[in-house]
Amino acid sequence: MDSFAPIETFTLVKTLETPSHISSLAFGHAGHLFAGSDDGSVRVYDLSSFKVVRAIRGLGAEVSSIVCFKRPGSELRDAWLGCGKQALSFQLDTPKMIQTLEDASSIIELGESAEDILNELSLNITKSHLAFSTDSGVVGVVDLSTKVVSRMKTRHESVCGSVKFIPDRSREIVSGGYDTALLHFDFEQGSVLSSLKMPAPEAAAGNMALAPPFIMSSSISSAGLLAAGTADGRLWIGLGGRKRLSPGTTKKKRTKQWDGLKQEEALIVKIAEGPVVAMSFDESGVLTVSTLLGMLTRFKLKIDDEDGSVGLDKTWHQDSRTSIEKVNTLLVDDKRIIVGGLTAKGKGVIEIWRQSN
Repeated sequence: MDSFAPIETFTLVKTLETPSHISSLAFGHAGHLFAGSDDGSVRVYDLSSFKVVRAIRGLGAEVSSIVCFKRPGSELRDAWLGCGKQALSFQLDTPKMIQTLEDASSIIELGESAEDILNELSLNITKSHLAFSTDSGVVGVVDLSTKVVSRMKTRHESVCGSVKFIPDRSREIVSGGYDTALLHFDFEQGSVLSSLKMPAPEAAAGNMALAPPFIMSSSISSAGLLAAGTADGRLWIGLGGRKRLSPGTTKKKRTKQWDGLKQEEALIVKIAEGPVVAMSFDESGVLTVSTLLGMLTRFKLKIDDEDGSVGLDKTWHQDSRTSIEKVNTLLVDDKRIIVGGLTAKGKGVIEIWRQSN
């Protein structure tokens, strides 16, 4: 990528190794990191000492996704885990240091077969519904008060890798798949509200594009911006669903319809030569992305609602391949970037980067 003067600076403060690949990450609270592995284990790290304070083992399948939530009276967060075709709930605030499948407080079968494994779980802001995506292309939602599972009437034609709740839309989700499609659902009706097929990549003169635009990762900001990363190294950002400022005020107004998939209000940029496999918006709206081979980049969007202009500033860029051979997952907060994957020797690895300016 082109050289530039970084606006931000991050420093690698800790590298943690595990026996098996890191497949998922989540913050418990600001001081705890949950890390899932492909051997069916979860470690909970204290981020001040970097020691493991709780663990779960013997789940029988890769822990593909983790979402944490607070239970009244508990100090350690509870967690929903995507594991094989099941969603498993665990309460970590117990004297038991190491739990197993028998300690799960809830088990929900979501995959349609043993091969239909879960890819991503998402929890809505009220903690009332859990969304999920699977290898068969299914997108669904669980009502956690009743454990009723609803599957959307339309599924992806291939693997569905990501699903997110849309902020301030109590019944809407958006998913991305290897069929190059983004689908926007009303999950109470099970119906598609809007959809988008990722534009095919433009091949360089005399060359064919090496990878289709499979959607490998996605993130949605609190303001309603949707970002998606593709297998051919592009970053797609949907601007149509963002909250705009009310005239003459600094207050953001909610539009009647979320138009985050409108192609005419989207920005698409080639940012890498390889797949963009992980990404996350932070609370300030800055987007952190990672390629499969560990190239980390942060982007800040500049949008002028008056003249309609859009700019994309790169604020930080770093090659993370000193210890990580391949990246599987990425996590950010207001001061840290945490990346998980595997080393060249096939071990699991977590890198913790901290903002230093």
